[in-house]
Amino acid sequence: MTGKTPAKGEKPASGSVPGGLKGLAAAEEAGKKVKGLPPVHLWNPEFCGDLDMRIARDGTWFYMGTPIGRERLVRLFSTVLRHDEDGKYYLVTPVEKVGIQVEDAPFVAVAMKVEGAGRDQVLTFTTNVGDETLAGPDHPMRFEIDKETGEPAPYVHVRARLEALINRAVFYDLVELGVEEEHEGETWFGIWSGGVFFPVTPAEEMAF
Repeated sequence: MTGKTPAKGEKPASGSVPGGLKGLAAAEEAGKKVKGLPPVHLWNPEFCGDLDMRIARDGTWFYMGTPIGRERLVRLFSTVLRHDEDGKYYLVTPVEKVGIQVEDAPFVAVAMKVEGAGRDQVLTFTTNVGDETLAGPDHPMRFEIDKETGEPAPYVHVRARLEALINRAVFYDLVELGVEEEHEGETWFGIWSGGVFFPVTPAEEMAF
């Protein structure tokens, strides 16, 4: 990282972080050139260690235990986030790669747009950092059910191994769209989007 580092025992001011990753400006410019996200999948810089940065389950980004309050900065960091095959999360620029902690999914789906109905239904989710993802064959939804509580944890794929946890309010709207269909020889409750049926739970085990 570049910029001023807080003295030992001193926490950064609320919403502040150091100047940013080395090459962050170059990464942002690379994204502008391709009119999209920076091509982090093409970059393989040297690993520079772990950074004291964490994404909480509710999507809040923290640096040294303090929330990052600058939305534009959070958005910029999110565009250089990568989830590698080793299962770890990194912020990657053309010249630097640093590890960060992610409590659950790196993004949270905070809004949903519904178009069509039934098997022709298309669901588009918007995340807390402004990404949009259309649930379907390229961006599947999945549902993890807590065996003890029966509570579902719903996710939708955003890009390149990066998922969004669907927040509770949106999930309630999602459940209203659910139907029962035959899936692998059983009747399941699930959701249609983009021509794909995404099973949530066996119909006989419906608990919500």
